[in-house]
Amino acid sequence: MFSLLMNWMKANHILPKISDTERQALEAGSVWIDGGLFAGNPDFKHILSEPYSRLSSEEQAFIDGPCEQLLKMFDHYEVATTRRIPPAVLEFIKKEGFMSFLIPKQYGGKEFSILAISTIMAKLNPASTTIGTYVVIPNSLGAAELIKHYGTDEQKNHYLPRLARGEFVPCFGLTEPTAGSDAASIKAEGEVFRDTDGTLKIKMNFRKRYITLAPVANLATIACKLDDPQNLLGKGTDVGITCVLIEKGTPGFTNGDHHQPIGDPFDNGPLYGKDVIVPVANIIGGGAKAGQGWRMLMEQLAGGRMVSLPAGAIGGAKTVAAATGAYSMVRQQFGISVGRMEGVEEKVGKIAGLTYMLEGARVFGCSAVDNGQQPPVVSAVMKAYSTEISREIVKEGMDVMAGAAVMQGPNNILGRGYQSAPVGVTVEGANILTRTLMIFGQGATRCHPYALNVVNGVEKNDVALFRKNLLGWMLHFVLGYFRTVVRSLTRGLTVSVPDVHADTRTYYRRLGWAAARYGFLTDMAMFAIGGKLKMRGKLTGRYADALAWQLLGIGALRRFEAEGRRPEDLALVHYALNYALAEIQQAFVGIYANFDGVIGSVMRFFATPFLRINPIGAMPTDAMSAAAARTIQSHNAQFKRLAENVYLPAEGTPGMGRLLRAFRLVTEAEPILAKIHTAQKDKRLPRGPAEELAAEAAYKGVITREEANQVAAALTARLDAIEVDVFTPEQYYQESKGDEGIYFGAPEPQKIAA
Repeated sequence: MFSLLMNWMKANHILPKISDTERQALEAGSVWIDGGLFAGNPDFKHILSEPYSRLSSEEQAFIDGPCEQLLKMFDHYEVATTRRIPPAVLEFIKKEGFMSFLIPKQYGGKEFSILAISTIMAKLNPASTTIGTYVVIPNSLGAAELIKHYGTDEQKNHYLPRLARGEFVPCFGLTEPTAGSDAASIKAEGEVFRDTDGTLKIKMNFRKRYITLAPVANLATIACKLDDPQNLLGKGTDVGITCVLIEKGTPGFTNGDHHQPIGDPFDNGPLYGKDVIVPVANIIGGGAKAGQGWRMLMEQLAGGRMVSLPAGAIGGAKTVAAATGAYSMVRQQFGISVGRMEGVEEKVGKIAGLTYMLEGARVFGCSAVDNGQQPPVVSAVMKAYSTEISREIVKEGMDVMAGAAVMQGPNNILGRGYQSAPVGVTVEGANILTRTLMIFGQGATRCHPYALNVVNGVEKNDVALFRKNLLGWMLHFVLGYFRTVVRSLTRGLTVSVPDVHADTRTYYRRLGWAAARYGFLTDMAMFAIGGKLKMRGKLTGRYADALAWQLLGIGALRRFEAEGRRPEDLALVHYALNYALAEIQQAFVGIYANFDGVIGSVMRFFATPFLRINPIGAMPTDAMSAAAARTIQSHNAQFKRLAENVYLPAEGTPGMGRLLRAFRLVTEAEPILAKIHTAQKDKRLPRGPAEELAAEAAYKGVITREEANQVAAALTARLDAIEVDVFTPEQYYQESKGDEGIYFGAPEPQKIAA
């Protein structure tokens, strides 16, 4: 019977067909806490026992020392406008080992943890992407990482020390005009042949684009499809995707041209190869690793997507939180700080709450990778949703800072980050396809307790494997249905919750309830839609949303526990979890509304009304957003802690520096101004702005002379901090390419004919 059923499922494409490249992606990495969510029953006790790491003393010293020093070495606005890095800065990057974080110490590298690498990137990138890419690219997918894991001893001994010292500036050539998110369809070609001297070589032809550091790199890793017409490598004629090292100066290899990325500039451009000849020994791992390039990429991206792009996005979000919290209190209108107006307060609260959640997820995810996990689904979630949420956060920050955000110049804090946000959303797999194709498409098969084994049984024609896992799946489905019903009726009261803070227990219950529904709906999709899921991107995107917000919510809860259950952070936890649960609820509503067939009709008619009557969550209340906003609206210990490892320049320097000085002085002046307000209520002082009454208040003994001077200093700093940049015509206009150009200033005086 099971043999007939297996053949029927294969003939009718009930299960998704898995290509060779998809199988390599599925087999790469590991299943982490996402497995419990797909199974519908997360073990929160186990989740809270998972590492939430801290930086080592060596790593923190590097961040507080060379990293901080680097950020003080250059004029950020000048670098952004000229697109040039001062030679001394680049030399410092190389000398201090900023390109060596991934490289083992035996080869001269720093060998930092993934958490440390992520934290350094989060600090550097928001300050200057131009500088940051010289750290991000050498420490992400590319020559160092691939050689470290797959290289021959000769490659490790030759390249790793030189990469660590910055003698080689690397880039990684994968993307092509016709191969973007579908990276496996690359057309770059390599052909193995035996040269006249008897050595095996490769002739390569390729055209790559969007390659960061390509214009300045002197070592490129090129992914190509390798052919071996004479089977000289013994792997057949179609060897497969292979990663090959090419040094600058190799005949036929061309780099140096630039693309012009949006927002903060960074070196990015094309790579060209015309009949480039390199030895087979240039294959990463040598001839033995020919054809294993795709597996290498999938294995390293399984955890790698957790690092560089989430770091830049979340570091940017933390910068926005620090800036908008400060600005909302420094800027005044109608006699009060704009941060006390509910419309502004709502946005500041959102920025604070979501940033807290993202940082928790970042540290938790990086800690997992340091602990040996390589979770491709969670990494994909972190890449896609951290960059997307960060884009939303910087947009909200732009609204809060208003005119100060849209006038460009050295004092603009958020503008370039706002312009650059689409870069993170686009690279390393566009978010649209990551959300609609990769997360649920890969997760539903890989992370499910039975699905992949059922598929393997069908593909291998293994009836015993198929029968065992299909029966297990059926039992799992029935139990999942009853678990979902019970948890829905009890609003999660049957979820096993470990010993956590009393105010957060409800969130564990509701996340467990959400997971039960998610696991059941995953089974429904696999059974009812099956192999057609790949074509249902709108539906699978909603499944991805539900999964992502469960993971992000868990990240916030894990952070709260790991940081000692700080009572002052509860406002951020409440905001973050209510926001996440509301997004999960919205995703479920969308799934129910768009499920096909008879099952979809039943879900819409019977289940949707109950889903709306008994929601898992709703958006944070006004009181929650107000409480969350207040966590970043005072220059106090909590503000400094939440802004930990964000680059906060010295007070008085352009942009953030002068804002932070004003923020500190305004915060310190608040108790003094409160005395003036009390005196005004008692009619000991006249009406009017309290700051302008400081001298009179001192004269009448309401405050001391020193306190009046404090108020005056705060007022001066506040007015200075809200100024925007002004340029003379000579500074503003640039030379035209034409002989005369057009001047849009004042009109020339008209000459009157005689």
